[in-house]
Amino acid sequence: MIRGGSSARDHFLAHDHHHHGHSHAAAALDYGRAFAIGVALNLGYVVAEAGIGAASGSLALIADAGHNLGDVLGLFLSWGAAVLSQRRPGGRYTYGYRASSILAALANAVILLVVTGGIAWEGLWRLWHPVPVAGTTIAWVGAVGILVNGTTALMFAAGRSADLNRRSVFLHMMADALVTAGVVVAGIAIALTGLTWLDPAVSLVVSAVIVYGTWGLVRQAMRLALDAVPEGIDAETVRSHLLSLPGVIAIHDLHIWGMSTTENALTCHLVIPGGHPGDAVLSQAARELEARFGIHHTTIQIELADTDEACALTPEHVV
Repeated sequence: MIRGGSSARDHFLAHDHHHHGHSHAAAALDYGRAFAIGVALNLGYVVAEAGIGAASGSLALIADAGHNLGDVLGLFLSWGAAVLSQRRPGGRYTYGYRASSILAALANAVILLVVTGGIAWEGLWRLWHPVPVAGTTIAWVGAVGILVNGTTALMFAAGRSADLNRRSVFLHMMADALVTAGVVVAGIAIALTGLTWLDPAVSLVVSAVIVYGTWGLVRQAMRLALDAVPEGIDAETVRSHLLSLPGVIAIHDLHIWGMSTTENALTCHLVIPGGHPGDAVLSQAARELEARFGIHHTTIQIELADTDEACALTPEHVV
């Protein structure tokens, strides 16, 4: 694939797509089991927590139930995206459905922000109109939530260092366990002091934590959706690396973007007056880009600069 046109001069295309040694299908099956258990645990907890929260009048429990509902939807979306990403490219979807994970991340963020906005509004109202709540009940239900979130997180712990999706789920669920711990603290404090305003106050703190954690997800998902250079990759460092390849005197039309939340792609034009360096050199360059920068899908166009005609895509502002 070449993102852009070609010049009139002679040129060659080199394409390389490297995969890690593990099986994507096997990983999807492993994910499926973890997602299924995680969804079942969290969905059961959401129903119980929301029901008990409504019965006891605890906005803190309802707030946390709303948050956990967002987690369930997020797990469903991530699960669906993981399955879709395994589908083979074809028809109009020449990259397959890899980008579905980006859409899932963006949808997750929007859902969480909408739910949190409603909870925060209710929390502000209850600060001025306190409602009696059962502190002991809040503490016990929150304790169960810590167990549910912690168990879900542990299912995604293995292999998280090598898989961004697995690591993000793990960190999200661990953060949820910590947030739920705040609900437990509120329940204990209410039981000991009788200060009912602590319940909406904790719901506002929970809302703030959710917004803080979600905002980074919104920004990252938006950047990926707009084909920005993925986080963790320095485009100028990549440019310098490509310029250091044998025979390369210039580079232009460099693009680096996320094909999904786990795979990155690169296209560029390399000016090599000496001619095509050979498939072995370009394959080695692709392996180095993957090893050093996490770029898995590389497409390089070779230009010879053997005429006075410049490539139409040479200016940086031209796409």
